[in-house]
Amino acid sequence: MDQEQLTPQQLEEAHNKKIVAGILGILLGGLGIHKFYLGYTTAGIIMLVVSIVSCGFVAPIISIIGLIEGILYLTKSDEEFYRTYIAGQRPWF
Repeated sequence: MDQEQLTPQQLEEAHNKKIVAGILGILLGGLGIHKFYLGYTTAGIIMLVVSIVSCGFVAPIISIIGLIEGILYLTKSDEEFYRTYIAGQRPWF
């Protein structure tokens, strides 16, 4: 499957967003901050509300999801990150 080459600007955007979103996912994943940063408002609200409404009971699970997503972001190549999360708008994993 041939895919178009990304421009240097797209690669730079992917790299910058990947690093910030990855760190936010690892550190603040339970609050969904990384989702808001990537423009996935609905997914961010879901994570935030579940963490708050559950009075902390589900928060560890949501935090683990954020941790996993942060690690996934950081381990993807810039090109793969761009295609999946910026161009592809894939909000979960």
